[in-house]
Amino acid sequence: MRTDARRHHDPQVRGFASDNYAGAHPEVLAAIALANGGHQVAYGEDDYTGHLQRVMHSHFGPTAEAFPVFNGTGANVVALQALTDRWGAVICAESAHINVDEGGAPERMGGLKLLTVPTPDGKLTPELIDRQAYGWDDEHRAMPQVVSITQNTELGTVYTPDEIRAICDHAHERGMKVHLDGARIANAAASLDVPMRTFTNTVGVDVLSFGGTKNGALFGEAVVVLNPDAVRAMKHLRKLSMQLASKMRFVSVQLEALLAKDLWLRNARHANAMAQRLAEGVRAIGGVEILYPVQANAVFARLPHAVSERLQERFRFYFWDEAAGDVRWMCAFDTREDDVDAFLQALKEEMAR
Repeated sequence: MRTDARRHHDPQVRGFASDNYAGAHPEVLAAIALANGGHQVAYGEDDYTGHLQRVMHSHFGPTAEAFPVFNGTGANVVALQALTDRWGAVICAESAHINVDEGGAPERMGGLKLLTVPTPDGKLTPELIDRQAYGWDDEHRAMPQVVSITQNTELGTVYTPDEIRAICDHAHERGMKVHLDGARIANAAASLDVPMRTFTNTVGVDVLSFGGTKNGALFGEAVVVLNPDAVRAMKHLRKLSMQLASKMRFVSVQLEALLAKDLWLRNARHANAMAQRLAEGVRAIGGVEILYPVQANAVFARLPHAVSERLQERFRFYFWDEAAGDVRWMCAFDTREDDVDAFLQALKEEMAR
């Protein structure tokens, strides 16, 4: 029996369900192949992981230290464990990925408590943080020790550097640390047109979960410690959380391929531009409402439920709030203009039925 590898999908089909649906960027695949020959020391002592540290310094300063991990949930769980005590709690937006999309992993695996705050646009403010920032001496309440923000947010909105600085100053004044979930940090930097350091270590963020998968990597993220005094036992926590890769060079070389030059920015700018194209087309279609400012690579919209169901038979995407008729459309580094135009034409047709 022949066991030749065969393609199981049509490589010309692209949808709007998630930037995780996209494949790996060809430059990332080439980097993996380059790293594949010969032997390299395991568990992060390889040349590629060593060079990744220098690349991270160029983006986040000389004190930054990267700890590559397998995935975003792992990055967040490791980072939050490193910032909290066993009795600690993390303040986050109610819509935050750590609260709604990680299966309870921060609480179940990290052993910490999430203190959530409703937000109108996915963004925390000092005033919203204060709804949960109290009771440090109350043994009946989990102690707020960390504020976790997402950049860009789960609703596709982007914090300005001044907004993050205000959060960091407010949290630090109250003895708390700041974690930034940067699963789409490249899209935020592209939207703001500033270096990533401008809204991370420069304004006071202590630890960053750096995302690669949504921006063209095959797999792999990193916990980037920006303030070494804020954490402890990172290496041990990474291993304990089952996030220590034996062949770490294959994670590190992907992040290096994204960050060493401008691939991360090119990919993010393109995805953002496709979301803008999509939003402009949607605004011209009567009966469809865009729910939040389109600032990165996501478009949130409200339209008749039956229209969404018919449209889903032609393009993959998800309901965000099915009861309300809210949907999320995501663009990726490989989304093409004709993909967007075909989707808009299908939306017009279904709205007209």
